[in-house]
Amino acid sequence: MKRSYKQTRHVFYRINHQIFAREMRLLDDTGKQIGVLTKDAALKKSREAGLDLVEIAPKAVPPVVKLIDYNKFLYQLKKKKQEEKKSTSKSETKEMRSGPFIDDHDLDIKIKKVREFLEDGDKVRFVVRFRGREMGRQDMGRAVLQKVIERLGELVKVDREPKMEGRQLVILLSRASKTSTPKIKVEEEPKSDIRLKA
Repeated sequence: MKRSYKQTRHVFYRINHQIFAREMRLLDDTGKQIGVLTKDAALKKSREAGLDLVEIAPKAVPPVVKLIDYNKFLYQLKKKKQEEKKSTSKSETKEMRSGPFIDDHDLDIKIKKVREFLEDGDKVRFVVRFRGREMGRQDMGRAVLQKVIERLGELVKVDREPKMEGRQLVILLSRASKTSTPKIKVEEEPKSDIRLKA
């Protein structure tokens, strides 16, 4: 005898007359146990409730079946699978570049884009590039990064503090899970030991 199955994403469920067990443990649509019934009695209950009889634990003794709207059940399984896939999707690292003397309006446009990346679950590598004599104004680059952090507020978390990489000041940002606003550690210039003589 050929057995027929209903399939959803490689998981097989027998429903109604496709269930072969003579006795089964029946649950109602809320998950409450009705009891152990014969197949005919369980099918009668499903007809009275206007629901399908779905075998959810075929290896149990006796098998467990539940009164379910089968189409709704398949939809919920599909939705759950999509949510799991979404939550396990790998995040990408996006890059945003700026100069140390960027205009406030231009910086706001870049911050808006960074916000979109973070909300999509991506990490952001924010780079401030120095050209020529700008290397002497690394403090301006750190000020730009501080503005980025402050304007993103509680959305952002600093994964890696600002670090010079050649002629670039780089910080790594991700979406914050906590509500604390991160601060950038500003490196102090080394104090001189030279004392002025009066």
